[in-house]
Amino acid sequence: MPPLENLVAFVAASVVIIVIPGPSVLFVIGRSIALGRRAGVLSVVGNALGTVPAVLAVSFGVGAIVASSVVAFTVLKVVGAIYLVWLGIQAIRHRRDHVAGASRAPASSWMLLRQGFVVGITNPKTIAFFVAVLPQFVAPQAGAVWLQLLLLGLVFQVLALTCDSAWALAAGTARAWFARSPQRISTLSATGGVMMVGLGGALAFTGAKS
Repeated sequence: MPPLENLVAFVAASVVIIVIPGPSVLFVIGRSIALGRRAGVLSVVGNALGTVPAVLAVSFGVGAIVASSVVAFTVLKVVGAIYLVWLGIQAIRHRRDHVAGASRAPASSWMLLRQGFVVGITNPKTIAFFVAVLPQFVAPQAGAVWLQLLLLGLVFQVLALTCDSAWALAAGTARAWFARSPQRISTLSATGGVMMVGLGGALAFTGAKS
């Protein structure tokens, strides 16, 4: 268990990092705009579950290897970017399916969780973040380092889950307001898709170690 002062400092630093919109937040907002609050929240949960392996990897030292390997980092980045672009294109293609009265069945909870999980697990920035930040709040004299890293990672997960869910609900609520007009909701769904495509493109062309 890290010292209380370290834990408090880590929570404060994490909140600052989490509330600033980044890839995860933009992904969640895009999903909420395209598919609604339920899809947004399930995407948040799936994304959080997808980053659990990163927490475990960093806790047991594997994350440092991945973060130092340009090839491994790049492969993860490209796979995640392609998947985001694909999700965005799907949202644009099916933008009219979300208009009230459309016959297409809503996406299943399992599918939404799975998609969020893939986005989370293929985000190499998560491992890079944990490798760079978590060790700064560890006190070797306080006990097992791996256990402290694991605890800090899980604390970050809980904070991210809470904040990202708030983004999802806010974006989903705005979508519900726009849903009063079929044309507006179609445009809004397409906008969410464009956001995901843009995010995927941005991630694909960032520096290998960004």
